[in-house]
Amino acid sequence: MKRIFVLASLALFTACNSNEPAKTDVMKSGMDSTMQAINSPYVIGYSSKFVMDDPKNAESLLTLWKDWDNGNLSAHKDLFADSMSMTFADGSMMHTSRDSALAAAQSMRNNFASAVSSVNAIMAVKSTDKNENWAIIWGKEVDTDKKGKVDSTYLQETWRFNKDSKTDLMFQYKQAIPPPKK
Repeated sequence: MKRIFVLASLALFTACNSNEPAKTDVMKSGMDSTMQAINSPYVIGYSSKFVMDDPKNAESLLTLWKDWDNGNLSAHKDLFADSMSMTFADGSMMHTSRDSALAAAQSMRNNFASAVSSVNAIMAVKSTDKNENWAIIWGKEVDTDKKGKVDSTYLQETWRFNKDSKTDLMFQYKQAIPPPKK
């Protein structure tokens, strides 16, 4: 017991005497919120120069997810650019007009009796070196087909928004959720 107390006291003393500013001090100081550059042995398509962006794109993405759950993808078709590129979790890709993309997605959604999504995290970010706006979402989707079979997946999607705040590119990744062990 004494050993734990000594170690805890040492850790607290070290933390209190750190020369680094507390996170709240950094936040209050108005420092640039751009991430530090990353030294990488790989060529990176986007630098680490991202900043938090206006939440309106994240809110738009949440609206699109809700439209999927509600089964009405045309409800907010104005959030899509005239042409869309999408890369899906199964490796398939689509580059087509907004109306064709929505028709294909609606056809896919019509295979389900219900879809229920939950969101774990969402954020809007801006790539300062590419001047692009993105919304990134992590969540779970539980689909029930018309025969009553339930299927659950974890999703991660990255959506790009153009200068008119309309989405024009989406990347999707998913992992099936295994049924509970008996």
